[in-house]
Amino acid sequence: MIAADHLTRTFGSRTAVDDVSIEVGRGEIVALLGPNGAGKTTTMRMLAGLILPTSGRVAIDRTPIDRANAGAARGQIGILTEAPGLWERLSVRMNLLTHARLQGVADAAARVDGVLVRLGLSERAHEAAGTLSKGIKQRVAVARALLHEPRVLLLDEPTSGLDPASARHMRDLIAELRTDGRAVLVSTHNLAEAELLADRIAILKTRLLACDTPSALRASAGPSTVTIEFADSVAAESFPIHTDHEIPAIVSRLVSEGRRIVRVTPARRSLEDTYLDLVGDTP
Repeated sequence: MIAADHLTRTFGSRTAVDDVSIEVGRGEIVALLGPNGAGKTTTMRMLAGLILPTSGRVAIDRTPIDRANAGAARGQIGILTEAPGLWERLSVRMNLLTHARLQGVADAAARVDGVLVRLGLSERAHEAAGTLSKGIKQRVAVARALLHEPRVLLLDEPTSGLDPASARHMRDLIAELRTDGRAVLVSTHNLAEAELLADRIAILKTRLLACDTPSALRASAGPSTVTIEFADSVAAESFPIHTDHEIPAIVSRLVSEGRRIVRVTPARRSLEDTYLDLVGDTP
């Protein structure tokens, strides 16, 4: 659904994105992780057709985004920016209805009402957007992105600044969008959120440093350890392991050697370990 090949974007002498290739398939969620200034938003804007790459190619459902057909390609894309960008004085329904008409959505009123129901916003339909909490505004912004039934969704920091309950509701909503068969790319700073939500995680720092499943990325951080405490020793001992399946063999060997084991504690390498190994730990 989303295919980016060797994307590069420069602004004057600064390279914001350098030779990035990434794909997102139908019914897949990919999380885009990276530090501030890593090029996440620039990448999202190129994928959305809002800016063109300096070099490289973007295609949505095999339709290339270029100067000739960027507008048509954008019709297949729903975008959620970090700032919802609603008309504050208009009601929720009028925000959506106005946007639907600008997008040329057929039977706009019925489509708006359907989206309001799906996102649990019907009771908020006549409230002014400016009176809403940030979490509700984000839901309205997602509703707006869905009005034209896009095949691709690009979500830039969808849970940024939300309280835990609102953030969880947003994650649940994004997971539902995957079941519709859409391709979803989510930019986030939240490692735990990415691990919960995404099928694959792409780590970006101007260049694409890694893109794989959360479990594969954790494994790439190197072997975990198991710490074992013994009745006959004050100091615990650590043993490297690649999987938890190795633990029984280690315990069996130690018991056969006459060691009396008190406690066995696995210490697994985390996704954060992989992330910091790749991008560094300098703020």
